[in-house]
Amino acid sequence: MKLSDFGYDLPAARIATAPARPRDSAKLLHVQADALADYTVQDLPGLLRAGDRLVVNDTRVIPAQLSAMRGSARIGITLDKPNEDGDWRVLLRNAKRVRAGDVLAIDEAFSATVMAVQEGGTAMLRFNVSDEAFLAALERTGALALPPYIARPEGITAQDKADYQTMFAAHDGAVAAPTAGLHFTPELLAALDARGVEITRVTLHVGAGTFLPVRVEDVTTHKMHAERGYVSAEAAAQINETKDRGGRIIPVGTTALRLIESAANDDGVVRDFAGDTDIFIYPGYQFKVANLLFTNFHLPHSTLLMLVSAFAGMVRIQSAYAHAIANEYRFYSYGDACLLERA
Repeated sequence: MKLSDFGYDLPAARIATAPARPRDSAKLLHVQADALADYTVQDLPGLLRAGDRLVVNDTRVIPAQLSAMRGSARIGITLDKPNEDGDWRVLLRNAKRVRAGDVLAIDEAFSATVMAVQEGGTAMLRFNVSDEAFLAALERTGALALPPYIARPEGITAQDKADYQTMFAAHDGAVAAPTAGLHFTPELLAALDARGVEITRVTLHVGAGTFLPVRVEDVTTHKMHAERGYVSAEAAAQINETKDRGGRIIPVGTTALRLIESAANDDGVVRDFAGDTDIFIYPGYQFKVANLLFTNFHLPHSTLLMLVSAFAGMVRIQSAYAHAIANEYRFYSYGDACLLERA
């Protein structure tokens, strides 16, 4: 399976640089087995059934972009994934100037010691503060790590800080937003509840690796960055109970899907989960839990496009994306959505 199999041409005008307002007014493409149908996200309750269960990712985006000094050299830091011991795996810019044991000064009260320098510009850092003090330091010195296709030459705006956070956000730790969740509003949740659709929350802290391109032509040799995830015993029980009575499981976004697939055994039973997952889903993967998928339109050659191709079928995804481009859907993190039926 080749990387070139997952390419498509997208006009620059189709890349969304701000979300729809209100959020649930975004377009929604229903990708069925034999048809494509155009809706808005506000129509989602009518496309679901009483007894269906949405699984949402309640991670909260942190200001993960930092600037530090090592002597006179400026070092860019993007937080990626926390370890259990409190150290952070990070991506560095100007990494060749950094060695293990170096102290990177972010401001007078906030610094990090380089514990190890790894391949590909990654490193392990130990910060001089932790817990609430660490989060406060990030709020003071950090910036959102918006995707590179959302240009902000004047810097991240206050509007972005609000826009790039889902209404479910509860647990600090994500570098990037679980963007399918950006479409949800209190009004949409109320309509889903009235329809009899239930909600389960899980947590996957999306890492900076989500922005990294696939660099191998044989996609089966690609190695995913690990991300930290949590499925509570209560969440697992809710998902299993829904499956047992014939309800459908609908992850909101690829992050929620990857997490519940990681937490499931070979029989599709979801267990409580706390740990790292580096699951890579591409065509040929046998899904164990999800029946439908609510997600955005993803970048060409990305692991996310490979995932939706595995879920709905490569030909159906190619047809859906061609339809979306022709009908002026908006793409990527701030763009429109699709509801995929599983192939």
